Amino acid sequence: MELIVKFLPLFGVVALIFVFLKSGWVSKQDVGDEKMSRIAKNIAEGAMAFLKAEYKVLAVFVAAVAVLLYFKGVSEVGSSGIVAVSFIIGAICSALAGFIGMKVATKANVRTTQAARTSLGRALEVAFAGGAVMGLGVVGLGILGLSGLFMIYQNIWPGADNLAMVLNVLSGFSLGASSIALFARVGGGIYTKAADVGADLVGKVEAGIPEDHPLNPATIADNVGDNVGDVAGMGADLFESYVGSIIGTMVLGAFIITPDIVGGLGAVYLPLVLGAVGIIMSILGTFFVKVKDGGNPQTALNIGEFGSAILMVVASYFIINALIPETVEGLPYGAMGVFWATIAGLVAGLGVGKITEYYTATGKKPVMSIVEQSETGAATNIIAGLGVGMMSTMVPILLIAAAIMVSHHYAGLYGIAIAAVGMLANTGIQLAVDAYGPICDNAGGIAEMAELPSEVRERTDKLDAVGNTTAAVGKGFAIASAALTALALFAAFMKTAGVIAIDVSQPKIMAGLLIGGMLPFVFSALSMNAVGRAAMAMIEEVRRQFRDIPQLKAALEVMRKYDSDMSKASAEDRAIFDAADGIAEYDKCVDISTKASIKEMVLPGLLAIAVPVAVGFIGGAEMLGGLLAGVTTCGVLMAIFQSNAGGAWDNAKKTIEEQGKKGTDAHKAAVVGDTVGDPFKDTSGPSLNILLKLMSVVALVIAPSIAISAESVSAYASENDAIEQVVVSKEIKVDMNENEDGTVKAVVTTITSTEGDTVTSYNTFNGTEAEVKADIEALRNKQG
Repeated sequence: MELIVKFLPLFGVVALIFVFLKSGWVSKQDVGDEKMSRIAKNIAEGAMAFLKAEYKVLAVFVAAVAVLLYFKGVSEVGSSGIVAVSFIIGAICSALAGFIGMKVATKANVRTTQAARTSLGRALEVAFAGGAVMGLGVVGLGILGLSGLFMIYQNIWPGADNLAMVLNVLSGFSLGASSIALFARVGGGIYTKAADVGADLVGKVEAGIPEDHPLNPATIADNVGDNVGDVAGMGADLFESYVGSIIGTMVLGAFIITPDIVGGLGAVYLPLVLGAVGIIMSILGTFFVKVKDGGNPQTALNIGEFGSAILMVVASYFIINALIPETVEGLPYGAMGVFWATIAGLVAGLGVGKITEYYTATGKKPVMSIVEQSETGAATNIIAGLGVGMMSTMVPILLIAAAIMVSHHYAGLYGIAIAAVGMLANTGIQLAVDAYGPICDNAGGIAEMAELPSEVRERTDKLDAVGNTTAAVGKGFAIASAALTALALFAAFMKTAGVIAIDVSQPKIMAGLLIGGMLPFVFSALSMNAVGRAAMAMIEEVRRQFRDIPQLKAALEVMRKYDSDMSKASAEDRAIFDAADGIAEYDKCVDISTKASIKEMVLPGLLAIAVPVAVGFIGGAEMLGGLLAGVTTCGVLMAIFQSNAGGAWDNAKKTIEEQGKKGTDAHKAAVVGDTVGDPFKDTSGPSLNILLKLMSVVALVIAPSIAISAESVSAYASENDAIEQVVVSKEIKVDMNENEDGTVKAVVTTITSTEGDTVTSYNTFNGTEAEVKADIEALRNKQG
């Protein structure tokens, strides 16, 4: 195990080598004919234009925050200006994860279309290879960045007494990743849904043509949006979740000393080792994903995902037992307790994913209920979709709650954090399965625009329908891990700020709770309204082109004449139709989405940072605690509801299309429902899990500045003497070790048993043996 710990960055390098090889394999696949190549080139150029514009804005933000972090670091005891370097590297890695995914996705889309001309299995192979590049790129950059910086900082500040400083500086990496993730997710989500709504409403409903038809001016922007929202945005999102869960666990692991195991830092290294081994298991899982023509792509993806998960469970058992002793202070159940906490997280993650799949998959009862109610119009379609989304929150919340209770029972707060790591240990293959979806969506769009045979579009549609489900499953994973990570950060905030209880009988705490519960709604409203405004501009532009460009207007008349079946067209009408090829001004629609998303992403992003700062300094630490409790509770529920409702609406529409009912009243109703669901599942829903963690991180950063004084805590305890009356027993354990420089480090664990609960607190003292013993004695006297 010492060898694995020593070469942790190499696991990241292995992942990036795999990324390079897979990307090269995708590039070598056939791109198809000249028309397909031209369409793919337009999509790739639009996607890169958006990333360039977005990263220009974010570069200014990163530079400004880095300067503030530098001055904060150099002026603070126990920190360093190098935290700004961590922040910049975290931001660059997050942006790079999105860039890598975007680059390969815009290569894989047209190659998947071409492969679909051969067979379903070949198309799945190409699309999944593109997704695997995204997935392994994220985990490779995460492990390489985190383990590399951790080792460098340990060399700069050696010794166990400097561990707190090392982790404080390293946390800047997570802050950089979180900042980029929120802006990328919100900006990308606004872009993709503005284009999608415009293409759907004007193309499908008004003009009566498919959304991906080359006559639709918004079709290139729509396909670009699949990449910037579902690939680049999602990559940055899960990179932040992955990194955040690992760093949170490392910080809590610093309070747990593992004698004679990697210098006493077994609990600190454990999440890094789990993540590193998860890379290998994810790579192995990719080889399980294969499907024969006529087979079910969903089954193939499930075999890869669950096969990788089983391998990870086996590996976790040996890793945890190697790094955590059977008996250790701070972990009442030792190594096996940590293992059960990890399993709780993994089972909850897979469970949430499967429940999400049930509520969003084609052919399942929830989606079919929406299909049935589409027969009576858009209103009943929307009512059914809302009902499905709301009902879908029940089982995932029960699973998350069970994971929290089980993991805390077996390993305390460290258990909750390690459960989040267990949930995300297979991020490599989970994200590969997730990123496969938008690649297939693009492939179907290219097939439509290139007017390929109907069997090609049928194959891409089959892959795309599975892709919608895998995307919903991935979002379920991200939300579940966000809930656990946010809870661990929340507990850390309470400890740092001296908050001993969130007492809702106090008016200011109840006020904070209500404000926190309101924030996910306001955040969702801001992003949805942004989509609405951008979509209005897109709709007007598409209508203008249909009205003012003679070739488009004439071609639309021909399409209506033959009910979109151009195989029946006369030679004269076909010539009119062909004259409109490439006439649509795609670049103007791309420009509308790009400018709108860059402009509209700023306010929701600033909201997540400004509100906890304002509440903390105006209302105090306890009110901020109430705010975090409210935003976490409502945010998790809203995120699950929106993601699942949107996914169900989308697949209900696809089911109706597969039934051959395109153009019917039921289909038009389903298109309206799908349009409503678009910002649900791709903008506001997936952005909420970043909101939860970013607000918790901000609260933790300002906690020392708003901490409750010792006198106030004592006064609170005196006023609430019932707290003292319920204390049954108090046990104090001391673990003392000698540092490399001859000084002594002692970790004092206080276990207080009350009527119905057990609270464990930790105090760390450093100095000479005499100084440490004096500090311990003073603590004993203070605690009575």
